[in-house]
Amino acid sequence: MATADIDPFARFKEVQREAWAVFGPVEASTTVPAAKLVKFAEVAPGQRVLDVACGTGVVAVTAGRRGAKASGLDLSPVLVERARHNATLAEVDIDFVEGDAEALPYPDASFDVVLSQFGHIFAPRPALVVKEMLRVLKPGGRIAFSTWPPEHFTGRMFAFVARNMPPPPAGVDPPAPPPLWGDPNIIRERLGKAVKDLTFERDTLIMPNLSLHHFRLAQEKTIGPLTKLVASLESDPRKLAQIRAEFDALANDVYKDNAIHMHFLMTRATKS
Repeated sequence: MATADIDPFARFKEVQREAWAVFGPVEASTTVPAAKLVKFAEVAPGQRVLDVACGTGVVAVTAGRRGAKASGLDLSPVLVERARHNATLAEVDIDFVEGDAEALPYPDASFDVVLSQFGHIFAPRPALVVKEMLRVLKPGGRIAFSTWPPEHFTGRMFAFVARNMPPPPAGVDPPAPPPLWGDPNIIRERLGKAVKDLTFERDTLIMPNLSLHHFRLAQEKTIGPLTKLVASLESDPRKLAQIRAEFDALANDVYKDNAIHMHFLMTRATKS
């Protein structure tokens, strides 16, 4: 392979592939937002639908149960296997493959709808993932995705984790911050003139938890970047305690009635 062909984020993606393998137990909390995204995207029976960075496949399975011909792709083989299990259990036929959102293994104009729920935002280069998602979308097709606004809890949480992680090696550009995908102005800029009829809608993911400590422990075990951060501080209990206290303070703002209330943004547009 020529030097120019080497992905400068290859190591970053290897870490992501490993880190997000633990996400499975969270899938139940993402199923209602998945239904909202599929409805928001106006998925119809017979349409070819792609779920990018599909995780455990909740969006693709939801689209498939709606009658769409769905496919899903994720970086983590563990999550892809779980997605296949979910499709089998739901009795829908979905093609799930392991793959990279920045290099989708599909021909141009293959899909009527391209979706992503809190997934494509972790691709390190927004321009590249947008190019790929739009490349495989038919002209006149719809792109729709759910993201975390930077001013709300989840966006702030990912920014908090990033601030406390070691910086990238010298000479290596940092990946784009995922919460920026929750800013409508940045979304408009990233999608640009390649789309029309850009529409936004806000909603809330409700995650029941008996206490803040229950929530934090679950997040530490299932949210890849946070899992990595906690593991990196095992030999520094004072710093780890400080990180956990800061996390609890962030979460306290959105904890009420035995649940975490996580605001998210849905975006829909038509390919020009």
